[in-house]
Amino acid sequence: MTLFALIWLIPFVWAVITSLRPNEEIAANPTTPWSSNWNFDAYASAWNSSPLGWWYVNSFVISTLTVIFTVVVCSMAAFALVHLDFRGRYAVFGLILAGLMVPVEALVLPQFLEFRALNLLGTYWAVILPSIALPVAVFVFHSFIKAIPVSLVEAARLDGASWWRVYSQVAMPLSRPAISAVAILTFITSWNAFLWPLLVLTQTKSQTIPVGLSSLVGGSAIQYAETMASAVLGILPLLAVFLVLQRQIAQGVANTGIK
Repeated sequence: MTLFALIWLIPFVWAVITSLRPNEEIAANPTTPWSSNWNFDAYASAWNSSPLGWWYVNSFVISTLTVIFTVVVCSMAAFALVHLDFRGRYAVFGLILAGLMVPVEALVLPQFLEFRALNLLGTYWAVILPSIALPVAVFVFHSFIKAIPVSLVEAARLDGASWWRVYSQVAMPLSRPAISAVAILTFITSWNAFLWPLLVLTQTKSQTIPVGLSSLVGGSAIQYAETMASAVLGILPLLAVFLVLQRQIAQGVANTGIK
């Protein structure tokens, strides 16, 4: 595991080293990790030459709202599929799981036409709404809620609790590991999303971190130090989330059965 961790860390370490070297040295000798003039000029230049602050805000708002709506919608759907007895619920669950096999690229055109008809292109909702109905999140919540003892649900129902109260006061408090796993994985996926935000967020200031960073390497003369500095700044929030919540990530994945 240590060996694999080191292999995964090499690109990040290389990006940090390159961001601290002058562009002249990178152009003259791009493969060496050493420099005679380490500095943070690339970070200041990257921050001042691009709306990196706006990209941070956009990514944070979109990712946070996506997490909130995904947890609420998918947990409610999973709870209904587990405890509500209605005709065709197994077919509905199978249809949701079939969504795991549909590639994202196949949904780009119909979703684009739909959101253009709704006049939502260029807004946060164009990025948030397609990410709410996440099949893997429904599967995670379904697996966890199904493992909750039926006696707890029956006792709450016998005491006169409605299905909404059972969901909010019994199922959800016991599903905290599943909530943590879905929230963290959804946040990371939303933060790293590229293709769909690239298509629907047209204005520069409304773009997210991955889309904004791609525009920095589109010119004829690439400033490698500034590009690497921007990439490092873009990954820092995800790194912080993982370092702070790594125990919750491991616990949520273990308890929900994701392999």
